[in-house]
Amino acid sequence: MYRAIAANKRNTVIIIALFIGLLAGLSLWWGYATGNGSGALMVIAFAIIYTVIQYYASTSLAVAMSGAVPIQKSDNPRLWNTVENIAISQGMPMPKVYVIPDDAPNAFATGRSPEHAVVAATTGLLAIMDDKELQGVMAHEMGHVRNYDIRVSAIVFGLVSAIGILADFAMRMAFFSSNSRSKDDNGFGVILLLVGVVGSIIAFLIGPLVTAAVSRQREYLADATGAEITRYPEGLASALNKLGEYGRPMRRASSSMAHMFITDPSKPGFVERAFSSHPPIRDRIARLMQIGKGF
Repeated sequence: MYRAIAANKRNTVIIIALFIGLLAGLSLWWGYATGNGSGALMVIAFAIIYTVIQYYASTSLAVAMSGAVPIQKSDNPRLWNTVENIAISQGMPMPKVYVIPDDAPNAFATGRSPEHAVVAATTGLLAIMDDKELQGVMAHEMGHVRNYDIRVSAIVFGLVSAIGILADFAMRMAFFSSNSRSKDDNGFGVILLLVGVVGSIIAFLIGPLVTAAVSRQREYLADATGAEITRYPEGLASALNKLGEYGRPMRRASSSMAHMFITDPSKPGFVERAFSSHPPIRDRIARLMQIGKGF
């Protein structure tokens, strides 16, 4: 059980470290090609500032995009008590609780820290889950909060954004360079074009692959954390099985927040895809059942 949690944390760190290495290498190449490394730093700084703004606004954006409605204990005692019991058992602040009026069974968590957390469940999820399964789902979501997964997502988003902006800037400079410089000095424009092409490949191909890989690792980690919280991985495994059987697209599904949900809100049936933000349900269930043998 604890080995599974440690392995997922380690894999996430390795993936992010490799991506940071790619960003650093591209920035150095940019500095060498232009003779002005500070230009690359300025572009990256802009991307980081943009990411920070998105980071602090992510909770309100996610709630608005999903159509979630805030509730109090009297509105849905079953969901409220489930979340409250988990928060108390883990010594965590009570998050804000929302219900999403949607027949598609799903749930998500967001928030930059446990003190600013939000958990939400759809009406479809509440309708098909028994108490043990609901506890497993909400423990998974509280696991995301406890593990600061939103911060990890923000870091990866910032890295992808920095490379994308850097590549776009290089391509534009290459275009203007080819128009303004003499034929004898076209080498500068060629280097800029190469920087732009390589950066674009990283930002639009490798970047999404890395983002998806990190997201899948965090889903495995949240499953393991949820099993640790409830000490009953079979509950979450049963819930995931139902989600695989009853899965359907959400009415207000958004690809930008797909990684927040317990299952992909726009791709029911769940097949393995390189760019999927979630691992296959059957693999998650298999891991949970293996974890259960460790208790």
